[in-house]
Amino acid sequence: MAQNSESDQKKKPGMLLFKWVITIAVGLTIWFIPVPEGVSIVAWHLFAIFVATVVGIIASPIPLGAIALLAIILIVLTRTLNISEALSGFSNDVIWLIVTAFFISRGFIKTGLGARVAYFFISLLGKNSLGLAYGFIATDLVLSPAIPSNTARGGGIIYPIIHSTAKTYNSDPGNNSSRKIGAFLIFASFHGLNITSAMFLTAMAANPLAVELASGLGVQITWGIWALAALVPGLLSLILIPLFYLMFLQSPFVS
Repeated sequence: MAQNSESDQKKKPGMLLFKWVITIAVGLTIWFIPVPEGVSIVAWHLFAIFVATVVGIIASPIPLGAIALLAIILIVLTRTLNISEALSGFSNDVIWLIVTAFFISRGFIKTGLGARVAYFFISLLGKNSLGLAYGFIATDLVLSPAIPSNTARGGGIIYPIIHSTAKTYNSDPGNNSSRKIGAFLIFASFHGLNITSAMFLTAMAANPLAVELASGLGVQITWGIWALAALVPGLLSLILIPLFYLMFLQSPFVS
C-alpha cells in the first residue's frame, strides 16, 4: 500500500505538467497559425486564448476560476484587448446576479440546507411514491431561483437523497429492482429539474445568454418578467410529469 501511494505521488507532478503542456500547446498552435482571410488578428488571438481556456477547464491543471482569471490576464498582457475591454463583461448586471446566486448556492450545499429542504418536503408529501416525486420536484422548485446550476441541484443535493430513498424501498439500479420505485423517482426528478431550470433567470447559468440575445433585439427581460411568463406552463408541467411517468413505469408503491 505504501509503495502504491508513493507511486501515485510521483505520477501527479508528471500528469500536472502534461495538462499544462496540452493547454499551452493548443493555444500557441492556434495563435501562430496564419490568420484566415476575413478574420482580424485581434479576433484570431481571442479565439486562440478562448480555445486554450476551454482546454484548460477540461484538463484542469488548476481550478476553473483560476483558469478563467489567467485567461483575462493573458488577454491584457498580450495586448489583445485593453484592460477596460477585457473587464467590460463584469459590468453586466445579469452576470453579477448569477455570481451572487452561485455564492448562495454554495451556502445551500455546504450547510446542508438544501438537503434539509428536501427532507422537509419528503416529510410532508412522502407517503407514497407519487408524493415522494412531488417532494423532490418541490425541493428543486424552491432551490432553483438561488442555485443557478441544475448539476449542483440535481447531482449535489437531490440525487443522493433519491438514491438512499430508493435503497430504503429495496430498489437498486444494479439489478431488476430498479423499477420498483427508483426509476420512477429518477425520471420524474430529472425532467422536473429541466423544467425548473427554465422557470427562473437564475435557475441555470445559460439563461442570461437568452436575456442578452433578446436585449440585442430590443426586448428587455427582467427576473420578474421571466418568472411570471414561466409560472403557469412551468407549474402545469411539474404537476403532469410525475403522473405521466407513473402511468408508464407503474410504480407498485403508489397507494
